[in-house]
Amino acid sequence: MDIIKTLGFPRQQLNERSALTLLSLLDLKPADLWRDAENPLLGITPMMEYFEKHYGKRYAPNTRETVRRQTVHQFVQAALIVPNPDKPTRPTNSPKAVYQIEPSALELLRGYGKRGWKRRLREYLQTVESLNALYAREREKDRIPVTLASGQKIRLSPGGHNTLVKKIIDEFCPVFTPGGLVAYVVDTSKKWAYFDAAILQRLGVEIEEHGKMPDVVVYHGGKNWLVLVEAVTSHGPVNPKRRQELKALFAGSK
Repeated sequence: MDIIKTLGFPRQQLNERSALTLLSLLDLKPADLWRDAENPLLGITPMMEYFEKHYGKRYAPNTRETVRRQTVHQFVQAALIVPNPDKPTRPTNSPKAVYQIEPSALELLRGYGKRGWKRRLREYLQTVESLNALYAREREKDRIPVTLASGQKIRLSPGGHNTLVKKIIDEFCPVFTPGGLVAYVVDTSKKWAYFDAAILQRLGVEIEEHGKMPDVVVYHGGKNWLVLVEAVTSHGPVNPKRRQELKALFAGSK
């Protein structure tokens, strides 16, 4: 845990979960030395399996998102690890998503505790900001550009689901909701890519649970319709249970 603190992570990441995540991504078992560190490609579930197999720490399957959101996400933001280096266009919510220690971080950590460690650490920390910018530019390059009917441009994270969301906006909406105002667009890498709360509030809709939102919401003023569109690659067809969820979510609409 000391090394995570040394790398500048805040208190929220100074915990067993983060330490185990780092060790798994370095493939360091209890008897290994820092110089033995490697950089395997690992998904969240294999990381958790590593925790249990080599450190006897079992995390319940339903804590997978906690590992991803409260540790892995921060490691990515700090350029300590790289998401999907084998396929940068893979969606962040793909079950095949993998992560790998960033090469310069691997080189640094292999020298932990050796002579010259503090100097190398200072040099590494000076490069972190530029590394962040570099990887952010790479991620941005792969994003999917979408232009809303209003002319506003948004960019979706890469992947099949968002490719379909783009088609919904580009092809479905002009035909079935001409002149409609897009109020909400989901994004697999975050809660939403676009959210016009003002439109929904005017219609009496208060959104509290973004996780239950449909993929695209459009207000068709000509017919006073609120059109809810699901991209079927994310959840499948709108079954009775899902229909009830949407009815409850939009129950206040006028």
